[in-house]
Amino acid sequence: MSVTIAALLLAGCGNDAQSDKGKGQHGPVEVGYVVAQRGNVPVPAELAGRTVAFQSSEVRPQVSGVIQKRFFAEGSIVKQGQPLYQIDPSLYRAATNQASANLASAEATAAAARTKAERYRPLAEIEAVSKQDYTDARAAQRQAEAAILQNKAQLDTARINLRFTTVPAPITGRIGRSLFTVGALVTTSQADPLATIQQLDPIYVDIQQSAASIIALRRSLASGGAVSTRAAVRLKLEDGSDYGRTGSVEFSEVVVDPSTGTVTLRARFPNPDGLLLPGMFVRAVFDQAIDRNAILVPQAAVTRDPKGNATVWIVGPGNKAVQKTVTADRTQGAFWVVTEGLAPGDRVITQGTGNLRANMDVKPVRADTPQRIAPPDAGSDQGKKAG
Repeated sequence: MSVTIAALLLAGCGNDAQSDKGKGQHGPVEVGYVVAQRGNVPVPAELAGRTVAFQSSEVRPQVSGVIQKRFFAEGSIVKQGQPLYQIDPSLYRAATNQASANLASAEATAAAARTKAERYRPLAEIEAVSKQDYTDARAAQRQAEAAILQNKAQLDTARINLRFTTVPAPITGRIGRSLFTVGALVTTSQADPLATIQQLDPIYVDIQQSAASIIALRRSLASGGAVSTRAAVRLKLEDGSDYGRTGSVEFSEVVVDPSTGTVTLRARFPNPDGLLLPGMFVRAVFDQAIDRNAILVPQAAVTRDPKGNATVWIVGPGNKAVQKTVTADRTQGAFWVVTEGLAPGDRVITQGTGNLRANMDVKPVRADTPQRIAPPDAGSDQGKKAG
């Protein structure tokens, strides 16, 4: 008899457990959600670019002659006005001396013509000499004075050419290798420069952006979906490392390159260490606008269907699970940036999405709600032991 009663009690306990388990399976699934809200999300761009010297100047001779000296070390920093080359000044010094002598001769001739004209003036008034003689004397005086001006101009030209025999640095910067050595003959019309000076701090980065992306951005700005911004530009070097210093976009070209279909943006960067050299390929990363209608959704809430479309689960009317297809083309930190498919106020499910089905009953709980862990029921433990 006792064995039969014990068996009945065990069967009753088993039925109660199965009944409780069945209730757990058929009850609403508890899911965590966040409320979708619109926010200001930067519109990033990562574009290819190339570094360009801030200033570049070719050192060229302005007079012809043989180079006598070189005053700089190749690859060094030179200051504006610093002498770089000395061209043989002998011919130009002689031309200066000749021009100076010509000027002195013209001044002497002008003095004699002026004295003669002054003497003829009172004589012409009393008709001691003809008025024609006085007129000729005055004309000779004017011609002599004009000759002074001509010789002064020639002397100035000779002095300028003599000064040009010392070739100065046109700008401050780093000078490259010298293409001509001491003893080489240089001319004013030669094709090759003597050297090239480049100012590298600051330095420019020319960034190429497609015309199609610029059109899309301008349409978004015009519609009010985005606002312009002057954000800092960051650089990634050819080895993938970050440059470490930020720059800013100076201007954008107003024409599209017909061969590439791109528009050039120019950014300016500090380069005190000289790490960036002209001609380097880099990647420029910057926020070109602010999207005011985007929604940030945790990455755990977004999945992809077999076609690659982004989908999310939301808590629909009557606490039913509803799946939506959204547009999520980029991430920002731990979030997907959703631009289409969600509305402000939608409850996006972020936790418990593994076994969800369409129109399934769910028990929504805010994802940021702290979890409460209750202590075990002592009476329940005693009952289990008794069972």
